[in-house]
Amino acid sequence: MNEKVLILGLSKSGIAAAFAANKRGDKVWITESKEPKEEFMNKIIELKNLGVQIETSGHSDKFINGADYAITSPGIPPKSEIFQKLRERNIPIISEIEYAYRHTETPFIVITGTNGKTTTTALVSHILSKNYSAPVCGNIGVPPSSLLDEKHDFLVCEVSSFQAEMTEKFKAKIACWTNFTPDHIDWHGGLENYFKAKAKLFLGSQSPDFSVLNAQDKRLKEFSKECKNVVMFDDDKDCYIKDGAIYYKGEEIITLNDCPLIGHHNHQNVMCGIVIAKLIGMKNEDIRERIMSFKAPDHRLEKVRELNGITFYNDSKATNPEASIVAIDSFNDVDVALILGGRDKNTDLTEMCNSINKHIHTVLLIGEATERFEENLIKNGFSNIIKEGSMEDAIDKAISLKPDVVLLSPACASFDMFKSYEHRGEVFKEYVLSK
Repeated sequence: MNEKVLILGLSKSGIAAAFAANKRGDKVWITESKEPKEEFMNKIIELKNLGVQIETSGHSDKFINGADYAITSPGIPPKSEIFQKLRERNIPIISEIEYAYRHTETPFIVITGTNGKTTTTALVSHILSKNYSAPVCGNIGVPPSSLLDEKHDFLVCEVSSFQAEMTEKFKAKIACWTNFTPDHIDWHGGLENYFKAKAKLFLGSQSPDFSVLNAQDKRLKEFSKECKNVVMFDDDKDCYIKDGAIYYKGEEIITLNDCPLIGHHNHQNVMCGIVIAKLIGMKNEDIRERIMSFKAPDHRLEKVRELNGITFYNDSKATNPEASIVAIDSFNDVDVALILGGRDKNTDLTEMCNSINKHIHTVLLIGEATERFEENLIKNGFSNIIKEGSMEDAIDKAISLKPDVVLLSPACASFDMFKSYEHRGEVFKEYVLSK
């Protein structure tokens, strides 16, 4: 109490932490390098009225000096100037989820991974809510600091590598790692640093009561040897698929036909949900009922509509090739027109091209990545490529081809043509629904 708490960044998580720390009686200072976003202006006024000190367009010594610790927003990289200043002054830096953990008795259920964590987080919360109060939080929208005064049984928290790296004491009841593929390499300064950031949540004093890991991910299967109380999914013992159904330790939980989510990656997400629910003690029939009533989050292999024999899927959240591969591999023996492209992350495209060769009939390219993607597709033996100047043109062209499926799974960031992957997905959906 009555500490000087420095908040780095006027983000959703930073603002939530600021309100929580202020309520505890701490002196709260917020430093932001840019101009604040319009959407946060009312909250900023409210914080100032509570006595919170706020600066924008830079980080001054007045704000930094004397801080007992700093709470960082996920978007600020460790190599940033503000981090260097804080380290020079030996000021500890923690993430907002670390702060929330230190100030609640509610157990955390953590979902992390390169792909699939948002769907899995939403699904776990949906399953548990049959018997418990278990809201989603973390990287999926609601900062856990904003839930500290509420009574819940569990907090189901999506944790990014950025948030995980800045934890010290955070210890989950159950932690699930969905998969590991290259992403955020620049931010972490290398693939191994990216892995270590997530691994923190499973090792040493931060070891959860149970570690839930993907048996089909070679890196995670090897890593499981370092973890305590491991339950694997997509294996042949703990939680697995057999004869068109998902089983947990020999008991059938649900048939694949009853799963509302398509594709093996989504069936892995369902297995995660089943393992976590069983570890908490839920009944099979309750788990099955909740899975059947689940709707996938927007922009994640989301079925938009069927029109004249064509089914449209919005997978705008696929901002890297690995995520797109997962969507592409979900379709077998159907004519798929794939809309691909955006701002290039310059990652290797070989595996994605191989998947396209196996599963895709036509690729429609848009955005800044068009030339490199076309070059790589042709080099890997795929030539049925159409280049378009806009999302709408790509959709119109795809419809004219009369495929079975039109799939938006861009494998790229969105910022060349759209504000965010959500904006990109909404443009896709609105145009498809206008037909």
